[in-house]
Amino acid sequence: METTQTTSPPSFDSVWAIIQEVGEKQKENAQGIKELKESQKETDRITRENAKLIGKLGNRFGEMVEHMVKPCLVEKFQELGFEFEKALSDTSIKDRKNNIITEIDITLENGDKVMIVEVKSKPTTDDILEHIERMEKVRKYANLHRDNRKYLGAIAGMVMSDSEKIFALKNGFYVIEPSGETFNITAPEGIYSPREW
Repeated sequence: METTQTTSPPSFDSVWAIIQEVGEKQKENAQGIKELKESQKETDRITRENAKLIGKLGNRFGEMVEHMVKPCLVEKFQELGFEFEKALSDTSIKDRKNNIITEIDITLENGDKVMIVEVKSKPTTDDILEHIERMEKVRKYANLHRDNRKYLGAIAGMVMSDSEKIFALKNGFYVIEPSGETFNITAPEGIYSPREW
């Protein structure tokens, strides 16, 4: 004959102790989640501050490159057969009526041609594509003002990878990069030719 063993139901005190223990664990978890969220907020704040600092440093570096390049730029382009009479820095077009708004780092010009130079510390493919858009805006603005001169573009950078350099040349831009204490200008030649806008 089998005997079944019965267990008595847990006492109220033991159930209450379990409920209290679960409650304490939930409080600990909630506190841990709160601390984690606070830590994440601090990490996000630090990341935003670092991004701003890096952006400012990149801008300052670009300005430094611009000031190093501009004084000799007319002379260097002269070696390539250009006779630019004017060199302007930090100009902008703000024609809201025709939706033509852009900024230009360096503009070299004479009666026949205008060279629009974009200066970056380390140009990227996106920077080159943006410069193409800038050139199209400048051409549109020139047309509105009956300026029939030929517009050419150049990309200047302290550091430029081979792929970005080739991409710039392929798109008809002159490439300006450091060489010792001065800089070199590479013209789009051979299979690539200078693009005129």
